[in-house]
Order: sequence, then C-alpha cells, then structure tokens
Amino acid sequence: MDTYTLPAADIGSENPLPMFRGTEDYSAIALDPNVPEEDRRFMGWQTGWRVLPHRLQDDYSRRRAVRGLDCIILENEHLRATFLPGVGGKLASLFDKPTERELLHRNPVFQPANLALRNAWTSGGIEWNAGQPGHHYLTCAPVFAACVLGPDGSPCLRLYEWDRVKGFAWQIDAWLPHDSPFLFARVRVVNPHPWDIPMYWWTNIAVDEREDVRVVVPAETALCNPYSTAMMVVDLPKVGSRDLTYSTQSPHAADFFSRIPDHRRKWIAALDGDGSGLFETSTARLRGRKLFCWGMGPGGRRWQEFLAAPGHAYIEIQAGLARTQMECVPMPASSEWTWTEAFGHLQADHGRVHSDDWATAWTEVGRCIDEALPVSSLEVVDAALARAASSPPTGILYRGSGWGALERLRMKLCKEHDNVPAELVFPSESMGIEQEPWVTLLHEGYLPERASADGPGALMTQPDWEPHLQRSLRSPRGDHWLTWWHLGNLRMEARDVSGAEEAWRASLERCRTGWALRNLAIVAERRGQTRLGMELRRQAWEAGPRIAPIAIEHANALISLKAYSAALAFLHSLPMELRSHERLLLVWARAALETGHLEGIERIFEHEFASIREGEITLSDLWFTYHERRIAAAEGVPVDDKLRERVRLQYPPPRHMDFRMAT
Repeated sequence: MDTYTLPAADIGSENPLPMFRGTEDYSAIALDPNVPEEDRRFMGWQTGWRVLPHRLQDDYSRRRAVRGLDCIILENEHLRATFLPGVGGKLASLFDKPTERELLHRNPVFQPANLALRNAWTSGGIEWNAGQPGHHYLTCAPVFAACVLGPDGSPCLRLYEWDRVKGFAWQIDAWLPHDSPFLFARVRVVNPHPWDIPMYWWTNIAVDEREDVRVVVPAETALCNPYSTAMMVVDLPKVGSRDLTYSTQSPHAADFFSRIPDHRRKWIAALDGDGSGLFETSTARLRGRKLFCWGMGPGGRRWQEFLAAPGHAYIEIQAGLARTQMECVPMPASSEWTWTEAFGHLQADHGRVHSDDWATAWTEVGRCIDEALPVSSLEVVDAALARAASSPPTGILYRGSGWGALERLRMKLCKEHDNVPAELVFPSESMGIEQEPWVTLLHEGYLPERASADGPGALMTQPDWEPHLQRSLRSPRGDHWLTWWHLGNLRMEARDVSGAEEAWRASLERCRTGWALRNLAIVAERRGQTRLGMELRRQAWEAGPRIAPIAIEHANALISLKAYSAALAFLHSLPMELRSHERLLLVWARAALETGHLEGIERIFEHEFASIREGEITLSDLWFTYHERRIAAAEGVPVDDKLRERVRLQYPPPRHMDFRMAT
C-alpha cells in the first residue's frame, strides 16, 4: 500500500434520511424522429433514479487540505498504474514510461461535487460504474482490493464489491504483465438470482482536453445528446460546420454515443496533434463508446475549474454494455457476464488522424490498434484472466464495506444457496458498527432499539429482510419505533405506499420522531396532499432531531408551495450554524426575492457553493431574478420579457456562479 498525496476536501458524514425511488422505473427520453427503432428498444428502461439502501453523501465542502489517500500501484517497465481503493477503485493515473506521459486526466485535487447517484463525485482518471445509470454508488467509498496471482506470475489486482441495490457481485481483475505496454482489466458481473436483473456498466475514462486532441471511433454516425433538445442521430465527424470530434469545437456540453456497426472492433482513442495518446479497446461484450465534453460556453468552462483547477480541462471517453447510458440491458437469471478491456499509449500517423476525411482518420487508428494489440492477442489475455478470475486471492490489501459479509451471513442462516463466487472474499471482520444491529437481528431475532437523537443507523431495503423485521416485531425487545420505521422504508422502496404508511404510523405510536413524520410527509406528497405534507414536515422539525437535512427539505417544501414568508420565518428561527448552510442560503435568497427583500442578496453571489448539481441553474436564475427585480423597482417598469432580455444581455452571471450547460 502506498500513499497518493494531493489537496483534498473531506467527504463528510452521510445524510441519514432515506431517499426513496420514484413511482416509475422507466425514464422518458426525448428522441428525435430520426432515431431508428434498433436504438430505441431499451431506451429509458429501468433507468429511474434509485439509491437505497445507500445514503447520500452531501456533507462535503470546498475546503481542501493536503492529505494522503491510500493507493495501490501496478508497475512494469512500460506503465505505472495507480489505483485508489478508498474511492471506488478509481485508476487515478496511468503513466507511460517510454514517452514520460500521463495518459489520463490526473486531477490535481480531490474535490467532491454533486454529480453521482449518491451526490459526491470526483473527476479524473478511470472510474467503474456498475448496476444503475449514473456515477456509481461507491465512487467516493471504499471497495475491496486483493492480490491475485496473474497468468504470468506477476501480481494481479482484484477490485470487487457487493451491490446492495440489485444484489449482485462485481469484480475487476487488473493485470499489467511483465513486458506489456498495455494495462488489462477483466470485468465480471454475477447475477446470483433466479430472475433477470437490469444491468448497466460504463467505464468512464478522463483524458486531457486540448484544441489538438481528436476523439476517434470506428463509426460514421453517433447518437447525440445535446442536453437542450432531443437525442438525435448525427453524422460524424461534423455537426453543421463544427467538427465535434475535437471537443473544443463544441459550444455546449454534449454526449456522443458512437453507433459502431456490430461487425467492427470496438475501441475509442483520444490522440493529439502528433497522433499520440490513449486508446481503449475491449472484447465484444462492451458495445458502446462515448465522448462527453463540457463545451466551450461559460458554464462548461466553470464546471471544468470547479471539478479540478484552472488549466486542467478534461473530456471523457467511455465504454459501456449498451449503446447509450440512457438504458439498461436485461441480464439473465443465474448468469455472469465478462469482458476484458485494454488501455495504453498509441502512436498513429498524425496527418491521417487529423485528416478531413473521417474514414481515413478512424481507419488509420484502427489499423494501429490492430497492429499494437490484435484481436487474437486480446482474446488470449481474456482467456488467461478468465482462469485467474476464479482463483482465490493471496491476500486482501484493502477492505470495502461489510455488506457483502452480512449478505453471506443472511444466506447461511436462512439456509439459502450462496451463489456469490467464493473467490470474492467478504470476511466477517469487515462487518462493523453499521452492520451490528442487522447481525443481532439475524442471530437474536430482534433489532436493537436506538434513541431517536442517535439517528436510525444504516438502512436496509432488500426485500429478504422483511421477514426478519416482522420477526423482530413479535419480540418484546423488537417491537419499537425503529423496527417499524425500517419496515416502512423497505415497503416504500418496494412501492407499497399504504404498507409503508401503516408501518410509520405504528412507529409514531411507539415514539414520536421526526424520522417517521418526515417519511409520512413523503407519503402525503406522493398522494398530492401537499399542504398535509408541509404540515408533517413542520412537525418533523419540531419533533426532532433538528438536523440540516430535515431543515433543508422543510424549507424547500415551503418554497415549492410559494409560502415565501413562512420560509423566511422558518429560516430566521434556525440557529446560525444551520442558517448558514449553503442550501438554506439559496432558499433564503429565493424567498427574499419573492417577498421583495433585496437587501443583502448580493452577498450570496460572493459565496462559492459546493453542492451545485450537474445541470442545476439555481445560481444563474437567482442572479437574473435579482437584477430583474432590482431594475424593476428602481425604474418603475414591469418584469416582462423585454426586461428579462435586457438583463441577460447587460448582466451576464459572474464566472464563478455560471453552471449552465446548454447556454
């Protein structure tokens, strides 16, 4: 184990409130009529946001201090690969020794931002995204890392974890053979259930963005997601007069999902003006390839600085199971899927790479990849790693969570067949304070009670736990507010709203807590009873605990009902440490504007907010609204389209608060 040192912000504590999935698993994707039926089949299928039983990671800030992150290094005479097991197993650096070149975008800081399924995410390097569309649940959390004997006797790094949301195991065996200029990563996902599960995988690779870098793929067309309009099929490389295989020619943020014909080898490369750079290729199962760029608008440039530092712009080249990231694919019952990816330096003829003739460019890059790493050679590596994949580790280098061990314990005590591969070792000692109540439930038949002020502890919404919670309720030691509360969570995530309501009301009968009242507010809001929901949120705050997440939700509910004066009164009643929370500052600014209290709002615009969500335009909207109201009051004119247009021309948002991706 080594140390990777850089300025880093603290992740902070997890949000204790359960965030329930919506009423639909399907997401409506806006598609242009020119998108053919073959690309529509699974578009939006099983892509609805879900996070439970994980809790949000939303307590970070912009304060950074130099600190060391645990890292594991694979190295030979060609490459040095640096992995961070404490943050999802990210490959933070891939250094090519012969050219003395960093092949990835190596972020100079560790700065969480609000882009992942659980909120916190950091840019740079290579991340592995499994299970559900979006940046992975564990992208800012530890995973297991173990040493395995590689096919040639060199060490192989195994990264793995148990997916708590859909209940499957995933595994990456990263191998750097003795004399290889390429890093190989064999991925394995295992569905242990006797039913299909919707599966998602995208390998997200960040590389430096420069004017001379061209992203090359063996495709004539792509599905373009421009964020502001419907997804459409576009010809490569140009959209209109802009060659968007050069990301600096893209005016706004956009996704380009390459439509590589099935019979062609799958790969993607980002090569500079000299024809030099990183390439990725894989065995056949990884079908999709994507370019993401932030665009050259002020919002895109701000995001680049916000996620890294000035002068460290990046783009993403990605590889996935499906053609796009707007879909999952059905994984059959009791099956496993595997593939091997390769990453390394590529040198091609720069004139051909940057030819105006697109076919010349991608044919040249494909030829160089075939020469450097023929398909047959990659298949040999894949077969060798397949044998190593079932080998037990020689030692665990880094511990992930205790949830895999807990699941194995549950299956054992319930006399269920354990379909999780034995070579994925989840040692019992990995279980800690979060798993302790659930271990007691399994062994003793009751869930230990906690004081409301101490919080509810870790969440568990896997359906297999419902019989155990029901058993706890039959025990004198287990019939208490917390067991009923967890049972309600499990039912709500299963979309049994009435059953959840019944459980949470039973929880209230045993102890009046803000935890149950807040959840009942969600039930009311789901039923369209917004006034009742607001009242229940008020009661949740009064009952306690009086923590920031409950205050933020209550304040936002007041804003959604346009109860601006009530929102201001609530905010003024808060202690200063809560009132100064950045999400509550934003609520205060909105309520103050709507009630005509403009004084002091300008101070908001000096603040650097940490938690702005990808696609969120709260700050720029506040800026424009403030100037519209200010000018209207000063000049005695109405706030109409004419004034709005004038404000947008005369008062562009300051750079530090402009996060607009489509402007």
